[in-house]
Amino acid sequence: MFQAGDIVQIVACEDEPRAVGRRGRIVDEVPPGPLTGGLWTVHGAGLLIGSLLCHTHELRKVSARH
Repeated sequence: MFQAGDIVQIVACEDEPRAVGRRGRIVDEVPPGPLTGGLWTVHGAGLLIGSLLCHTHELRKVSARH
């Protein structure tokens, strides 16, 4: 499970395929639920890529909060 501030590697992203292979930071303070469709919000994957919505299986934790 992820926590806000965790750095993740984006291994796949249905929302934005250009983000694959990049790293970003988890924004969500609580695990995603039915209102978000179970998607995590990831920010900081690139200057031209906004915040992303990714499924758990599309992310791999690189490091804990910073």
